[in-house]
Amino acid sequence: MHLRKQWIWGIIVLLVLAAAGAGGWYWWMKNGARGTAKPQALIPVKSAASIKDSYDVIVAGTDPEGISAAISAARNGQKVLLVDGRGREILGGLMTLGWLNTIDLNYAPEQPVIPGKHNFLDKGIFQEWYERVEGTSFDTTTAANVFYDMVRKEPNIDLLMKVKEMKPSVEPGTPANKVTGLDIVKEDGTKIAVKAKAVIDATQDADIAAAAGAPFTWGREDIGDPKSQMAVTLVMKLSGVTPQVWQSFGKHKNTQSDATSTWGFPEMKEYKSTNPERVRMRGLNIGRQNDNTILINAMQIFGVDPLNPQSVKEGIEIGKKEAPHVVEYMKQHFPEFKNLELVGTAPELYVRETRHLIGEYRLTMADLMDNRDFPDAIAYGSYEVDIQSTNYKDPGAVMMKPIQYGVPFRTLVPQKVDGLLVVGRAASFDSLPHGSARVIPLGMATGQAAGAAAKLAADKGITFRQLSQSSEDIAALREKLVQQKMELKMYKFDAPEYTKHKAYPGLKAAVGMFLTVGGYNNKDWEVDGASNAQRFVYNMAGIRKIKPAVFPGDPSAALVGMADPAKQALTLNQAALTIGTAIGLKPPQQKTAEELKARGWLTQETLSKIADPNKLTNGEAFLLLRDVAKNYAQMNIE
Repeated sequence: MHLRKQWIWGIIVLLVLAAAGAGGWYWWMKNGARGTAKPQALIPVKSAASIKDSYDVIVAGTDPEGISAAISAARNGQKVLLVDGRGREILGGLMTLGWLNTIDLNYAPEQPVIPGKHNFLDKGIFQEWYERVEGTSFDTTTAANVFYDMVRKEPNIDLLMKVKEMKPSVEPGTPANKVTGLDIVKEDGTKIAVKAKAVIDATQDADIAAAAGAPFTWGREDIGDPKSQMAVTLVMKLSGVTPQVWQSFGKHKNTQSDATSTWGFPEMKEYKSTNPERVRMRGLNIGRQNDNTILINAMQIFGVDPLNPQSVKEGIEIGKKEAPHVVEYMKQHFPEFKNLELVGTAPELYVRETRHLIGEYRLTMADLMDNRDFPDAIAYGSYEVDIQSTNYKDPGAVMMKPIQYGVPFRTLVPQKVDGLLVVGRAASFDSLPHGSARVIPLGMATGQAAGAAAKLAADKGITFRQLSQSSEDIAALREKLVQQKMELKMYKFDAPEYTKHKAYPGLKAAVGMFLTVGGYNNKDWEVDGASNAQRFVYNMAGIRKIKPAVFPGDPSAALVGMADPAKQALTLNQAALTIGTAIGLKPPQQKTAEELKARGWLTQETLSKIADPNKLTNGEAFLLLRDVAKNYAQMNIE
């Protein structure tokens, strides 16, 4: 009888799976995300009636990462002050006022077989919030109301909105300054000094950390381009989206859709801007609202300094002026948009990049390439490394797609400052891996970790730096986070194919120096493709850009007298000549592979991997570049 029951249940399971396969797409479109609902009224946000002189924790910033940090600290028994310093009326920041309503999600390597169900790496408070909104895209009013409801239900949180100014109160010290609270100018001009055992900087720009003396890099400074940062975006709102219109989006060529999100329409890249040096369009990311409107994230605006209010204002005006032209183009070129109308643009810009903290650990591209875990991992990511354009000539790039990588607690701990943690996109990530780690779900996980760490550090009577250096205390922090519904585990998966290539050490270094990109499929770097003399000069120039002081020579001088170098196979001798020229070696006889090996700048291991010295592959060239960067320039690329 027992065997018969097993057999019957097996048949039922097979039938269910068959039905899911046949109707999976329909089910996904209709039920995979919760979809639209009746529009909600916006709940008015109220500040606390009175503010205390001191708290256990102050959280600066009301973006999702700050909300997560405040809720986490409060649920861990800490008295919390959550402060908005941007004149906002509602909570949620980028999601609710920047109108970024499509979520860049970190999917776990293992996913449910049921279509439309998701397994995220970032659970905890993010998952709690996500389960109350519409789906992979959400209505901004729903999101704002859920954020506020979660905050107001925590009796340990006092909320203070629309402060005019907030600066850290700092006790100078050696080797670290100590943050002891915030000096705040309230909306009515009243000045208050609020003490705290810990401050969590969720400003998104590391404003508090920078003011306290924490070191950071700006934009792409770490790869030799300090004047460049990713474009900002002004999100547009269009009305008139019926269910039929929504369903038509997913039928467009090279476009995909679920119940609340659409991504595609790559032809938008052909749009001719009225202000081409400042504005450009890319493919459309479309998020559905509950009132028959959609929000479109696709407009790239260049030359905006996010820390300069006047520059931000100018950027918004540029975007507002361009938006009607963009929508008219869409109406003329895509029948799906012919009956839609522009009804507004976001109150705030979507800013992707400003400061990058220098913390106790700095997340690297090598970490993502290796899919590394860490003993102090407090969040995990898997989103593609999406590097948006920095100017109208820059196409942007998808560096690669990791499977899963850990984010150490140490990335939240600033060097030279105590009593402070930094969460969100300004944490201690190199500018390239930041293209993945900047996404909001991961940021909310860092916020939750920071809130729990504040409690643990207070109970132990230790600094965050001391906590980060203690394996016992880190284990306790991770255990506490797991108890609070975060998932801190590394899934089992096969190593990516690219890691098995003989040239992988060189490829990893080249990716970290922004010399090559792998795309969504981790194959575009063409490791086995033939290199050429011109490409190697470009690569050497890229390294020189990062470390100009140690490469005084011009690598292009190695091409003098060579006809059409882009068509000339890269030889080992030509590669050595290019390297020696960039280093500044004078006599030609010093610019040989043997000379560079004798000086310890090239290794025998690398040279032994070169199959044909007269015709180097891209991978073999990357190995040479790695040796020079590591052994000569002393760059940390692994």
